[in-house]
Amino acid sequence: MLYLYLDESGDLGFDFVNKKPSAFFTICVLALRGRENDRALAKAVQAVLRRGHFLNSNKEGAELKGYTASPEMKKLFYKKAGTIDFKLYSVTINKKRVYQHLAIDKDRTYNYIARLALENVNFKDAAVRVIMTVDKSKSRRGVVEFDNYVISQIKAFIDPLVPLDIIHASSHESPGLQAVDMFAWGIFRKYEREDLEWFNVFVPSSTIETYLKA
Repeated sequence: MLYLYLDESGDLGFDFVNKKPSAFFTICVLALRGRENDRALAKAVQAVLRRGHFLNSNKEGAELKGYTASPEMKKLFYKKAGTIDFKLYSVTINKKRVYQHLAIDKDRTYNYIARLALENVNFKDAAVRVIMTVDKSKSRRGVVEFDNYVISQIKAFIDPLVPLDIIHASSHESPGLQAVDMFAWGIFRKYEREDLEWFNVFVPSSTIETYLKA
C-alpha cells in the first residue's frame, strides 16, 4: 500500500497591485509505504497535539499547522516522525514569473504543479493500492477536474491492475495532511521569507525539492 498526502502552502493570488498575495506557492507530497508507517505518522501527529496543551501553542489541540505550531512543537513533531520511512516531493513556483495563462486559471495552475510533484514519486512496488489524500478545499467541479487530471497524468507510472483512490478530506480529519502541511510550510517559508529555521530541521530527510523560476 502506497499512501500519498498532498497539501500546499502560500496562495494562488496574482493581484500584486491591489492585494498582498504570497510571492511563492508550494505543493508538497508526503509518500510512505505500508499501514504501519501510516499509523506511526498518525500517532506522531496526535502525540504532538496532546503535548501542545502543555506548550500552550495550540489552544484547541485539534489540528497541527505549520504556521501556528511553535518551534518547540515542530521539533517535537520531527523527533517523533523523523524515524518513520517517508519521502517528500515538492514543487515551488515564483508567481511573479509564471506564464500568463497559468495566472488566469488557478485550478489549472494547482493541478499542473501537483502533477509535477507527483511525477517524482516512485510508484514501483505499489502492488496493492495507492491512496492519495488531498486537502478538501476545492469546489465539486474542482475536485472532478483534479481527480481526472491527476489520474490521466500519472496512470502511466502505476500498474493498471493497482487501484488509485483519491480522497478529499478536511485536514483536521487527517493526521497525514497535518504532517505534510508542516513540511510544505517549511519549504514555502524558505522561499517566501528566507526563513530556514524549520526547514533545516527536516531537510536531511529524503526530500526531492524543485523550484520553478518560470
